[in-house]
Amino acid sequence: CIRDSWDATLESVPSTEFDAVSRNQAALHDWLSDVRRLGFAKMTGGPIEPGALLDVAALFGFVRETNYGKYFEVRAEVTPTNLAYTGLGLQAHTDNPYRDPAPTMQILYCLESSAEGGDSLVVDGFRAAHRLREEFPAGFDLLSRYCARFEYAGSGDVLLRSRKPIVELTPDGELIAVRFNNRSSAPITDVPYDAMPDYYAALRRLSEIVDDPGMAVKFKLTPGECFIVDNTRVMHARTAYSGTGTRWLQGCYPDRDGLYSTLERLQKR
Repeated sequence: CIRDSWDATLESVPSTEFDAVSRNQAALHDWLSDVRRLGFAKMTGGPIEPGALLDVAALFGFVRETNYGKYFEVRAEVTPTNLAYTGLGLQAHTDNPYRDPAPTMQILYCLESSAEGGDSLVVDGFRAAHRLREEFPAGFDLLSRYCARFEYAGSGDVLLRSRKPIVELTPDGELIAVRFNNRSSAPITDVPYDAMPDYYAALRRLSEIVDDPGMAVKFKLTPGECFIVDNTRVMHARTAYSGTGTRWLQGCYPDRDGLYSTLERLQKR
């Protein structure tokens, strides 16, 4: 994963055409390989109709249904229950860290895009974590050793909580996940008192790294385009957009094991 980590200097955004991967297994293989290698990829030329993102997910697997439904709308609302449903910019983040398990993949599919602004950004969380480890080894150790807490108290009877580290390692030290979402953070109670100053210093430095413009790849979706991210690795964000014109995206959460299974099957062919 570190070999294929990236930042704003990434030469080109991996992308494919919807028709190509729908008709050609080799093209689908190459696109899924890019998703696994880099943690994200775009798709262009898709149908401009609600629910089309499910056709993208069906190319390789299945969608996990949540309290948001099988898919959800991303556009400004009069009384939003989530910052995503406003025109404000969003810091790069992973989605739904308050779930256990958190979604492993996300598709964001554009249906309307006439508003000024609203550019999409992606940040390699693995690159960010390794920058932190190089600059502040003790802080990296604290973020991987102790659990943070995340919470979502939505409308109705939804209350979701989880307790997981911001940087997750396997027992032998491999980096396998990053969870970063300041909007979903709950009080941190699992860090020893004496370690709290360094823990928060590490979290603050990680946030600064994530916000560094040199970390983000930026692009603007047009109707019929979408992008997919590995939600255990790649953070996504957007710039603010104006009140004139429209910006309408739909999102869903496919499971990564379906994507990997399809890719392995195609490779054996």
